[in-house]
Amino acid sequence: MDAATSHLSRRPVRARLLAPLWHRILDRIDRGLREGAIDARLPDGTQRLLGGHAPGPVAVVRLVRWRALRRLVTAGSIGWYEAWEAGDWTSPDLVPIFDLFVRNRAALGDVARAKHVARLAMWLGHRLRRNHRSGARRNIAAHYDLGNDFYREWLDATLTYSSALAASPGEPLEAAQQRKLDAILARTRATAGQRLLEIGCGWGSFAATAAAAGVAVHGLTLSTEQRDHVLARELPGVTVALTDYRDAHERYDAVASIEMVEAVGPEYWPAYLATIARVLKPGGRAALQFITIADDIWDAYAGSADFIQRYVFPGGSLISATRFRALAATHGLGWEDEHSFGLDYAETLLDWRRRFDRAVDEGRLPTRFDARFQRLWRYYLMYCEGGFRGGGIDVMQVTLVKR
Repeated sequence: MDAATSHLSRRPVRARLLAPLWHRILDRIDRGLREGAIDARLPDGTQRLLGGHAPGPVAVVRLVRWRALRRLVTAGSIGWYEAWEAGDWTSPDLVPIFDLFVRNRAALGDVARAKHVARLAMWLGHRLRRNHRSGARRNIAAHYDLGNDFYREWLDATLTYSSALAASPGEPLEAAQQRKLDAILARTRATAGQRLLEIGCGWGSFAATAAAAGVAVHGLTLSTEQRDHVLARELPGVTVALTDYRDAHERYDAVASIEMVEAVGPEYWPAYLATIARVLKPGGRAALQFITIADDIWDAYAGSADFIQRYVFPGGSLISATRFRALAATHGLGWEDEHSFGLDYAETLLDWRRRFDRAVDEGRLPTRFDARFQRLWRYYLMYCEGGFRGGGIDVMQVTLVKR
């Protein structure tokens, strides 16, 4: 018997020996799924229903190899993605599985979180991508400078890369995005002739909205692609600079910042809020939109790194609204008119994914983005959608007022 044949002959024996371990993991998942269920087909060809104790989403999952479970329980969301990319598990729709993990997070405990050496390694890797000045520039470039020719193929016509705010389910994305931009402008109470600082100006959709109302906007970004796009729009009364938020010192009547603070990181939240307090005139208002994560999973989230931080958005971090609000108060910023609309983000992500899929099917994405990259981004969009549907993450608008 040669070495290859000997190795193959040992596989069934090893599978039988490890089978109790895999089923203990499945037992933990079964107990933890208080809402919804997983219809699982296992590597040995058997089928098992996990959960089903109360109504909720139903995910269909085929475990191709048992090692998918090992990757899940040792490396959490990063391991689960790597198992999917390796073909260790498949599903016709990934959103319900992510929804279930988040929706049942308390009962599932740490079964799907990175542990021990893997957790430490992920945390250390994330720390190496901190958002000091040079790190922030690199991290922003890694995500936003993928290219305007990439983003324009699947975002709406305004290149608005943040959650829409819909008046009702099914509202067209462009209309819901404009509603969001109008809501942010209304929060600032900026009027014609006043000056507004936008921290993280994106591709200029908010600046265009404010400029149409006669407000002068100075936008900050660290993305050369975004800066060039805004400059090319030649919006009246709008200037844009490749400047770190920490280097803003002029005074403004108002501030707007839409889903930029996620690129700051908890270590630098005080600097971000200090900038807002420094540049606002007394009584000035800052309108913010940001993505939050539930307080009950903040410690686990902050003590490791997740799939998005590892593969999509280096240096990023969701916001603990409780901690962020407390820090705002120490900088003399009152917290007003909090409004959450997470399901709108889920629908925004679904719309983006459909647009992304059409762009892929029609061959419109730049050729430098290969099939693996396309799979990664599709997974990312579904991962985020599931998180919002499961309720562990949310999106919020709030107004900060300088006392």
